[in-house]
Amino acid sequence: MFETKIIEATDDGMKEAQNAAVELLQQGEVVALPTETVYGLAADAFNPTAVAKIFAAKERPDFDPLIVHIATVRDLERVAIVPEDIRHTLNQLTTEFWPGPLTVILPKTPEVPDLVTSGLSTVGVRQSGHPIFRAINKALGNPIAAPSANRFGRISPTSASAVMKELGGRIPLIVDAGACSEGVESTIIRIEPREGKKPIFHLHRAGPISKEQLQKFGKVQAVKPGDTLQSPGQLESHYAPLTPFRLIEKPSDFTPELGKRYGLLSYTGEEGGEFVRMHRWENVVALSPGSGKLAEAAVRLFYVMREMDEMGLDEIIAEPVSEVGLGVAIMDRLKRASAR
Repeated sequence: MFETKIIEATDDGMKEAQNAAVELLQQGEVVALPTETVYGLAADAFNPTAVAKIFAAKERPDFDPLIVHIATVRDLERVAIVPEDIRHTLNQLTTEFWPGPLTVILPKTPEVPDLVTSGLSTVGVRQSGHPIFRAINKALGNPIAAPSANRFGRISPTSASAVMKELGGRIPLIVDAGACSEGVESTIIRIEPREGKKPIFHLHRAGPISKEQLQKFGKVQAVKPGDTLQSPGQLESHYAPLTPFRLIEKPSDFTPELGKRYGLLSYTGEEGGEFVRMHRWENVVALSPGSGKLAEAAVRLFYVMREMDEMGLDEIIAEPVSEVGLGVAIMDRLKRASAR
């Protein structure tokens, strides 16, 4: 067991936080770091012993691969081999979306330990847009493997306090930089070239970079949950609170059981909404109170799910959001949380 320390990465504490994190990473330890999506549990990606500590702290099965983060695009060649037939497309994507919440699956270099990729010949790579994460990544001098900083299958953390609830006593350090700006994990794609046509982007996980944004560069094709595991975020059941959680498509799908305490995870929480008025809920919590903005809903999603998980409810009922733009990523998380 560790005594988990939290260092606030404020203007005054920035250097202390960076130095403490880099020192621990160099020693082969794991640390929780902020990214623009969610907090990640970081280790030196080239140190298999350190990477093993990620799996141990999260209780993550070793068949679920990790994403590797690079400090600069120049570092890409250290972890991935870029086939010539997708090089132009990849350059377009990295110019447009890096640093940022886009992960690309590519053939891995021999330097990347098999533990990182769960034995796969490919690796998911991204360049985080969070300044603190990037500074630590650059100072370490090696790529960083970093899945979300929570126990396996649980709600991803978007704050340092959420990390402490999940991994306190299991890791030595959490770097606290406040709430994450995006709120859902990165979009993951694999590029399939097509001669004379735009490439196909196989969407392994929906995220902040939407289908509509990607379609500028290629055709987007979703990968079904349960297909052969090629990247993180593909397990059918994931992101789940401990409280039973159910996504319903329409009010008629819900029949309450006598004596059970139900809470509603609502999109806007409006009193006149059909989901809000269909039952006397113990609690109604809104993703985007009153306004129905998908960006706000995405940022609040995991925070709100964690909040409802601590209300002592018998079941959480979630209403759907429109599957356009960021709504695809939100619905992806709600469906996986409900699939258990």
